[in-house]
Amino acid sequence: MEMREPKQAEPWLRGTLAEVPAVQRAVLHALHLAEEDLKRWCADLTAEELNARPAGMASAAFHIRHIARSLDRLLTYSEGRQLTEAQMSSLRAEMNSDATPANAFAELRNALELAGNRVRALVGADLEATRIVGRRALPTTLGGLLIHVAEHTQRHVGQAITTAKIVRAARSR
Repeated sequence: MEMREPKQAEPWLRGTLAEVPAVQRAVLHALHLAEEDLKRWCADLTAEELNARPAGMASAAFHIRHIARSLDRLLTYSEGRQLTEAQMSSLRAEMNSDATPANAFAELRNALELAGNRVRALVGADLEATRIVGRRALPTTLGGLLIHVAEHTQRHVGQAITTAKIVRAARSR
C-alpha cells in the first residue's frame, strides 16, 4: 500500500493572517490558494502544453496571464482609478500563444505579490464605498470588488486546471 503525505489544509484553514480583517483576509487566502493550485497542476507543463488549446478552449497560459493581469485591473478599480492604456494593451495580449512556464509563473508570482500588498493597503477602507468599473461606469462597492477579485481568480484557476488535465491526458495517447 502506497503511503501518501497528508494534504495540507487550504490557506483559509491554516489560521494565518489573523491580523487582517475578514474580507481582505479571505481575498489574500484565495490568492494564496490560487498560486498553490496553479503550481500543483500547471507548473510541469511544457511551453507547448501551456499554450495548447484543446477543443478550442482557452489555454492554461491564458488563464494564468488573465489572473495576473485582471488582478491589476480589478484592484485599480478598487483603488478608485480607471485603467491605463498600458493595462488595456496588456489585456489584448492575454491570448498570445508565446508563454513559457518560466515567464507565465514569474508574471503570476509578481502579480500575486503586488496584489497582496494592494489588498492590505485597503485595510480600514469603507467596504461600502462606491466604485465604478469600466467604460460603461458600472456601479459597485469596494467590498464587491474585493470579493470579485477572489471569486474571479478562483474561477480561472479551475479553468486552467481543467485545461491542464486535458493536455496532460493527451501525453499518454
